[in-house]
Amino acid sequence: MIKIHISAICGTFMGGIAQLAKAKGFEVTGSDKNCYPPMSTQLEQAGIQLMEGYSEQNLANDLDCVVVGNAMSRGNPEVELMLDKGMNYRSGPQWLAENILHDKWVIAVAGTHGKTTTSSMIAWILEANGLNPGFLIGGVPENFGVSARITDSIFFVVEADEYDTAFFDKRSKFVHYHSRTTVLNNLEFDHADIFDDLKAIETQFHHLIRTVPRNGVIIHPQGAEALDRVLQRGCWTPQQSFGEGADWQYKLIHSDGSKFEVAYQNENFGCVEWDLIGTHNVNNGLAAIAAAHHAGVQIKDAIDALSDFKSVKRRMELKGAINNIAVYDDFAHHPTAIELTLNGLRASVGDAPIIAVVDIRSNTMRMGHHKHSLIPALTLANDKVIHDPENIEWDQDGAVTVCKSVDETIDRIVELATPGTHVLLMSNGAFGGIHTKLLERLESNTKE
Repeated sequence: MIKIHISAICGTFMGGIAQLAKAKGFEVTGSDKNCYPPMSTQLEQAGIQLMEGYSEQNLANDLDCVVVGNAMSRGNPEVELMLDKGMNYRSGPQWLAENILHDKWVIAVAGTHGKTTTSSMIAWILEANGLNPGFLIGGVPENFGVSARITDSIFFVVEADEYDTAFFDKRSKFVHYHSRTTVLNNLEFDHADIFDDLKAIETQFHHLIRTVPRNGVIIHPQGAEALDRVLQRGCWTPQQSFGEGADWQYKLIHSDGSKFEVAYQNENFGCVEWDLIGTHNVNNGLAAIAAAHHAGVQIKDAIDALSDFKSVKRRMELKGAINNIAVYDDFAHHPTAIELTLNGLRASVGDAPIIAVVDIRSNTMRMGHHKHSLIPALTLANDKVIHDPENIEWDQDGAVTVCKSVDETIDRIVELATPGTHVLLMSNGAFGGIHTKLLERLESNTKE
């Protein structure tokens, strides 16, 4: 049996790789400095031995390969021993490409926003049409209940991240996947910890496009300036566009995006009616239908499947409602995604009060790159609360409250919330368990 050890196993991507490896018959161990649920539970249930912290003792002498997460760097004891002993090692994306994707029709979704949701939509459309896809997604699609699986299907859906691959490979992860069907959702500046500017990210997307074959397809939004620049640098693959005036178009039946018509090349194919809201999700849906159609799914069948799509955990997920105060969890952490999420919520709830709460957690946020664009992105909220332990100097007005701790943030929300309020909590991390704590506080206040 082939033995692998995964260093930094508890991230969504590396944890997914671990589960795929185990399902394919590899013997898998892993280590991380923070092994905690839900990923630790998923891995243990899969029969994967977890080791808390990094240590030379974690690397057994009979390992066939060390799979290195991009959280690892020089100076880490496992990295140093691996190099000193000349052990066989791979990055996560390279291992995935060599062991899982090499004989698959890969459907990849790249972009600054919407990767997880769009990947989940594609996987579900294929599943609902009997194509039994494998997938590796950076979230948990509620239609499946897991973030990764391997099947005997030729189709494999992967969320294609532009973040760098490993300490020894500074290319974006997605260049390893050699996708045939490739969705480019959008492109904005992000990941300021590894990219100097938008042009640097565009170059990585150009490298991705270079790997897509002539019998593939590149699906992209109409009139997206950064992606247009990337495509103008060279494209050897047929393209399809989505959006206004594009190959794939929509017409809203309900203004919040919960019902819309789908047209391809000016022919109407039917109507999606689902639980999701926001025009960003409508566009995600168009891209997903286009990708599934390239894989052989009839357009009407894709539309029917999307009507049964159950979204992804942490994407406008209702965590509970106490005293008619609704609390949502959302992964949005870039001003554009935040604004789109708020647009969708506002269209859904009408004039009801919205409290928008943003956790300053991403590297780009903490470095202050979005300090001038974040507050304008919150315009549609009645009240704005920013959780900022980093003490960034915000250009704020009286409608914005900056809190230094989770407890202070909860205090402010409770002070503002009245029956009928919608509280939107946005973070790309756990946010200190604020969702549960806030609901418990609201429940306690109701009983007083």
